[in-house]
Amino acid sequence: MQHLPAQFQDHSIRRVYDEDTETWWFSVVDIVQVLTDQPDDLASRKYWNKLKQRLGAEGSQLVTDCHQLKMTAADGKQRLTDVASAETLLRLVQSVPSPKAEPIKLWLAKVGYERMQEMADPALSLDRARQTWQKHGRSEKWIQQRMTGQESATSRPTIGPTTTSRRARNSPFSPTSFIRSGRA
Repeated sequence: MQHLPAQFQDHSIRRVYDEDTETWWFSVVDIVQVLTDQPDDLASRKYWNKLKQRLGAEGSQLVTDCHQLKMTAADGKQRLTDVASAETLLRLVQSVPSPKAEPIKLWLAKVGYERMQEMADPALSLDRARQTWQKHGRSEKWIQQRMTGQESATSRPTIGPTTTSRRARNSPFSPTSFIRSGRA
């Protein structure tokens, strides 16, 4: 998973991209802090805990759609944090009475709209990928190789022992499934 914080106005929103499910997970406490204009994450956590109780009592599915992932806390330690997808966040934002909800809705809508545009025109996605890799300091040669599929095994960044996603590894057509089944 890639930890890539996002900026909303003057606030940092912790988020994680899960390559296996291709889902962005956002820190609920960070969103609540922005929505309620809380001075620190402790007050935001207390607000979120109270809101979870209220939503749970109402029978809202919203609370069960939140998960926990380890994220870097303010003290620099990795701690389990409630996270939600963009869809769940939109529902959460609607549950918090706050004048700051509208800018967050607009921000999330903008991100969603950009992704819909990329689905209609994949070249936009490639442009965004190029810009992101440039921000991460990748060379033009590396970017070009990556975009044309000519990357060498040594130029590809690895996460863990392999870069093959769980979905690809569990596919009946993956090379590892043929080896495991003796069909190789």
